[in-house]
Parts: sequence; C-alpha cells; structure tokens
Amino acid sequence: MTEHRGSQPSEAKGTVIAFSAPGCEPLYAHEREAMAAVARTIASLKGFAFQQGLVNSSGNGEGLYFVPDDSLLATDAARLGINGPQDLFGGVVPWRFAMTKAITHELVDGLAKRPKEWSTGFGRTVSAAVLPGYTVFSRPDALRAAERLLRLGLARLKPPLSSRGQDQHVVRTVADVERLLEQYRSPDLDECGLVLEADLRDIVTLSVGRTEIDEIMIAYYGTQRTTTDNAGQSVYGGSDLIVMRGGWEALEDLRLPRALALATVQARTYDAAMAEYPGFFASRRNYDIGQGVDSSGIWRSGVLEASWRIGGSSTAELAAIKIMKQDPDIQLVRASAVKEFGNTSRLPVNADVHFQGEDPDEGPITRYTVVTHATREPPKKAAD
Repeated sequence: MTEHRGSQPSEAKGTVIAFSAPGCEPLYAHEREAMAAVARTIASLKGFAFQQGLVNSSGNGEGLYFVPDDSLLATDAARLGINGPQDLFGGVVPWRFAMTKAITHELVDGLAKRPKEWSTGFGRTVSAAVLPGYTVFSRPDALRAAERLLRLGLARLKPPLSSRGQDQHVVRTVADVERLLEQYRSPDLDECGLVLEADLRDIVTLSVGRTEIDEIMIAYYGTQRTTTDNAGQSVYGGSDLIVMRGGWEALEDLRLPRALALATVQARTYDAAMAEYPGFFASRRNYDIGQGVDSSGIWRSGVLEASWRIGGSSTAELAAIKIMKQDPDIQLVRASAVKEFGNTSRLPVNADVHFQGEDPDEGPITRYTVVTHATREPPKKAAD
C-alpha cells in the first residue's frame, strides 16, 4: 500500500504530492529529504497542503500539483491528470529514451539501428551545442562509432540509464569499447542506447536552466561543485547559482564572459530543439554544459545532458523563487545548494539544512541551501 504522509494547512487550496516516478532509480535518503524540502517549499508558495506518496486513484488532477523524482512518460502523466507545466515540477516526455542523454547525439549513419520514434532532426539541430559524439543502439554501430570518434582522441562511454556519473568509462581503442560492451544487456542497449562522446580534461561543469511555478519564472546559470565522498571519490557537491527573474531573455540582458555566454546559447539551442519530440513540456529545464580540453588540445563546450526533473540545484532555485515571491522587486538572487560528506560541524549562519546525519547508503552527509545575495538591480557585468 502506498504510504500517505502530509500536512494540511487550514483553507488549503490543493495538495502538492511528492512521489517516485514509475521505473525510477531509488533515491538515497538524503536525496529524498532534499526532494521533500523542495515539495514543501512549493506547497508553501502555493498555499497547498503537502503529501508524501501518490494517491491511490487517478483523477483529473484538479487541485493537485506533482513533484516526481524523475521525468514522467506522457502516458503516466495523463493518468494523473497532468496536462501542462503548471501541473508539476519537472517535465513530461513521450518516450523513455527521450528522458535520457541518448537523444543528445546523432546516429553513426543513416543505416544505424534506432527506435522507431527516433528524431534525426534533433541531433542535427543540436550538433553545434554538444560535444562530438554518437548514440548507438547496437554493438556493430557502437564499434563503428568508436572507430570514427577515436580519430579525434580519447572518448567517454556513457550508459544513458546510469545517473550520478556512474558506470562511465574513458576509452582509448575500439578494443576497449568491444570489451566494455560485454557489460551491457542487449535489451537495455536496444531500448535506451549507449553514448560515446569526446572526453574532456580539466572539465568545468556549468548548469543553465529555467524554472517556473505559477506566475514566477526564473532563469539561472551557475557552476557545479565537486566534493569528496566518504569513499574518497570525487563526486557532485552542489551548485552555486545566479538566479534572474524572468525567462531565457533575462540571461540575454547580462554581459557574460564569453564561455558563460556560449553555455547559455547552447542550453537554449538544446531546449528549443525539444520541439522535435511531440508532447514534451516542462516547468523545470536544466542543462549541464561541460567545458574543457579534449585529448587533442582543443577547448570544447557542449551540453552533456538535460534534466527535466527535480535536481541537485533545485533547493537553490526554490530559495530564489521564495524570495522573489516575498519581494516582487527582487531581480537577482545568489544561492547555493551544498552537499558535504563526513561530519560537518560548521554551517553558514543562514543555512537551510535539509539533511544532516547518517545516510544508510552513503554514510555521514549534510545537505543545505544558503542564499548569499539578493538585489533589486540586475548586475551590469557578471563575474568571471
């Protein structure tokens, strides 16, 4: 039985429901708490009650707002009464492969295997906004793609179904790819594909996105942090965001350094290209852009993947939206979503702590959000 937990404020106009999307990879305990923090903030903004877990019946969605932990398929969204971006925090896609990084690259050639719903136009449209690479749906195509891509230098093999950067491998030869292919089940390869992409060193990962809740729309850019987990591995440690009131046009008004300006253009190009997939809509659109040097010494920039769901920076996005709703004159907010491993004793005075303690899977960890600046005037020039 689905568990129902929630709070019902007096005179609530509806309910915000946080839930696990069908087929979604299970979240860590600290991720569930961060997700609940986002959902509770949205409930507060909307004057809604909060509920953990789906209702046990489908309906027309009236008075309901959904916060799933992953993108939803159109069929699942329709069953819940989700008809547009006003009904959820996240996004809806027509087919499962379209919610992964598989759509980012073109096929190796016109004869390559592909899902029947595959859009060849999407890959062509975003080719200048992504790194050199290919998506493949068969072993023979993977080997042909590897032979072609490796002429440029080292490549990275990325399974679309894996998250948090897991199961990715740097490959030097076609033989490396052939050996790694033995790890992937044929059904997964046939349905969701595999990505081969130019590998970058000294990489900086930027996040560019747009989020809307009711009448408030924000656009943001920022840099992802790295931290060391309890096993000594370098992992994602949160994001530092510059959040502007307004849509994509708010970023156009900023005189950004050249690399940042390029990242925003690439994110918008990728975002606009989603028109190739019918039925797509999203209230939260995040694009991770990798910038670094490939093994040939060429500096490159490109969208690594898109996220039409709650993400690691969402608590910072919501903190900015909350401030903007409280003060309609606020135009810019600097906010950080932070993840620290180990026993953290010192936190910023104004930190909003979402999780602090022992995660059963990842050990001691602290998740918090901190707002460092809010202004009624947009900046004349962003910092490098």
